[in-house]
Amino acid sequence: MQDVTRLFDLLPHYLHSFKPKDDVLAGKDNGKWIKYSITDYIAHAENISYGLLQLGIKPGDNIATISGSRPEWNLVDMGIQQAGAIHVPIYPTISESDYKYILDHAGVKVIFISGREIYRKIEHLLTDLPGIIAVYAFKETDGVKPLDELISLGRQNPQPETVNEIKAGIKPSDLATIIYTSGTTGNPKGVMLTHQNIISNFKAVKDIPPVGEDGRALSYLPLCHIYERMLVYLYQYLGISVYYAESPVTVGDNLREIQPDIFTTVPRLLEKVYEKIINSGRKLKGIKKIIFFWAVNVGMHYELNNARGPYYTLKLKIARKLVFSKWQEALGGKLKVIVSGGAALQPRLAHIFWAAGIPVLEGYGLTETSPVIAVNNFDENGVKFGTVGPVLKNTRVKIAEDHEILCKGPGIMLGYYKEPELTAEAIDSEGWFHTGDLGRIETEGHLKITGRKKELFKTSFGKYVSPEMIENNLKESEFIDALMVVGENQKYAAAIVVPDFAHLRSWCQIKGIPYTSNKEMIEMERIKKRFHKEIHKYNKHLGATEQIKSFELLPTEWTVDSGELTATLKLRRSLINERYKTEIEKLFE
Repeated sequence: MQDVTRLFDLLPHYLHSFKPKDDVLAGKDNGKWIKYSITDYIAHAENISYGLLQLGIKPGDNIATISGSRPEWNLVDMGIQQAGAIHVPIYPTISESDYKYILDHAGVKVIFISGREIYRKIEHLLTDLPGIIAVYAFKETDGVKPLDELISLGRQNPQPETVNEIKAGIKPSDLATIIYTSGTTGNPKGVMLTHQNIISNFKAVKDIPPVGEDGRALSYLPLCHIYERMLVYLYQYLGISVYYAESPVTVGDNLREIQPDIFTTVPRLLEKVYEKIINSGRKLKGIKKIIFFWAVNVGMHYELNNARGPYYTLKLKIARKLVFSKWQEALGGKLKVIVSGGAALQPRLAHIFWAAGIPVLEGYGLTETSPVIAVNNFDENGVKFGTVGPVLKNTRVKIAEDHEILCKGPGIMLGYYKEPELTAEAIDSEGWFHTGDLGRIETEGHLKITGRKKELFKTSFGKYVSPEMIENNLKESEFIDALMVVGENQKYAAAIVVPDFAHLRSWCQIKGIPYTSNKEMIEMERIKKRFHKEIHKYNKHLGATEQIKSFELLPTEWTVDSGELTATLKLRRSLINERYKTEIEKLFE
């Protein structure tokens, strides 16, 4: 088996290690799956490398992609790296000012975009960025050259000796990519990751997927984020076919169509899947409805390793046969594992999906750590609900006196691009990376995240409060879609709350309450009382200073597009504080 020490080594590794197949990569275009074999993949990547050299690209030049996830992203990624250039992947959903900052700060020479929508966002910025020599589009876009033109340019001007010479000169410790993290405040920071950073990470988790070269993975998360990107490299390392979902909206349809063995997600999608299943259960009648919710109740009490004894095991067997088997079918019917990251997974979701025979492994990491630091796994005692699992064997973690998680290992970034001061703040003189997250190591060795250091605030009584811990607790409620806990220098903690309007609508229907608009419903006294009851229920699990004493319901969902969430679905706290200033002030009157 060919050793992989640079990311582009994955191509010959795949060619020589696995049997030929036509779906190494696959993406849907106009309702039809377009598939690439490993020889297709290699040929396209090589021609892209030749085309870039023909444009005058030199090793060390920065090249950007702005696109959703699709096979062309991988072709370009390998083509860039083989030419010795640095890949700068950019989120397709960021603001115009962030586009301009990143393209300028990175000194980007060439941009690859998905199509018209992205071009409309950046077209007028290009006149202020004279260093950009070319823009190519994956889909037909007026005014932009197609990717095929660059591939054709490379095919007509092959330079295999030059490319091989460049590749031979690239060391595992060399820079491979600069990933700009969206951040909740200020300008994005360019995280510099080497080939070795990313390879050490996927090699550290390679034994977790119970899937071989006959397996399929569905990918829907953005490849511009290191989480999905590292995992797609892992799939290639293991010979697993990668199918890209058409969009986040079609994930359910694509799961049933592709029948994958594995997919990675953020908790938000699992919450939506669960809500959809529960809502379908509410529409059942009579005995079917009773059996459905009996099974859900059984699932909520699930524990690992038959810990609840033989009577529970019998009930679970019946629940799986009558109800949960249909959940499995709804997710394609062949799923062996779902990997969840990016945010805290609600423990109730872990219990119910495991009960349904769909294992969910929660992990934790940051862009700066390539990304995985810890992840649950299938080893003995490898899973503990409510934690992010054991720390990777090649990584060291210690908990600082203030409970911040510090780590060391081969996945730690080189630093922030052109930002030595910020790098020195993040990585101390002893080489420990400061994550900014708070946590503890459980007695069995699992890492538990308890909050975010910068988000801690003090009440007027001098008590520290971790808003993220409270938010994760309250989001266990089916009534709550999102919330933000506030209370800096106030007498108590409070929250602005976005209801789960699908659940609220369903509840109103059961209670015979006519549903008008979201705004009118949250102003209804009966609904406010129901939320009081719900928050009171979850307050019981919190300390006195952590309990929510006051809350305000909001009529609109928080999304990436509306600005309250970052591209990785974290709260933009400063923006939310500003946008809902009036509502927050009311909480403390």
